[in-house]
Amino acid sequence: MSEPKAKARSLQEVVPGVYHWYVQDDRIGARSDAYAVVDRDGAVVLIDPLPIDESLLLPLGSITAIVLTAGNHQRSAWRFRKRFNVPVWVPRDAHGLEEEPDTVYGNGDTLPGGLNAFHTPGPAHVMYTLWMQQSPRGVVFLSDLLIHPEEGSPEFVPSEHQDEPVRTRMSVQRVIDHLPVDTLCFAHGEPIVRDGEQVLRKALEQDSEGASAPAP
Repeated sequence: MSEPKAKARSLQEVVPGVYHWYVQDDRIGARSDAYAVVDRDGAVVLIDPLPIDESLLLPLGSITAIVLTAGNHQRSAWRFRKRFNVPVWVPRDAHGLEEEPDTVYGNGDTLPGGLNAFHTPGPAHVMYTLWMQQSPRGVVFLSDLLIHPEEGSPEFVPSEHQDEPVRTRMSVQRVIDHLPVDTLCFAHGEPIVRDGEQVLRKALEQDSEGASAPAP
């Protein structure tokens, strides 16, 4: 899938060391979001990157890697790989890749930038949540488990657009059970800085489709 046509013209800090940008994504008719993580040594890792004015990224530090949470989040990864001469990390067995990744990863692996990989299937079978401890907060990059509409609380993608809707709900519960969650970073929607665990619990409690979603 080609990149979105739009290019971000601003970059915002979510919490110290985590930066965020977004575009109105013509490919899907909705907003898409991307992130940059700066580790203690000043190395920058891009997560599911989207088009952006590169002059905004360069002051963050030296870009050293790109990490994708799923095969459908390739976005600007391959162009940025060439532009910055950095490796692209992709989940093992990710589908629909347009180019060959430099490194594959799996559940429990430690990735560049202090990111940890947590397998969270549902929207697609090969989809990962990324977690990092960015003192004093645990930051979670949720990929497509939930979206955050401009008006309203985070919610599940409609079931017809997911591979296994019930498993998506199970994955959100596993994030709650196993990861310290303070800050939530969505692939589609504004990040939420505080009370991430409560936000995830509320999404499950208010879920109107879960009971009728097809079983995995």
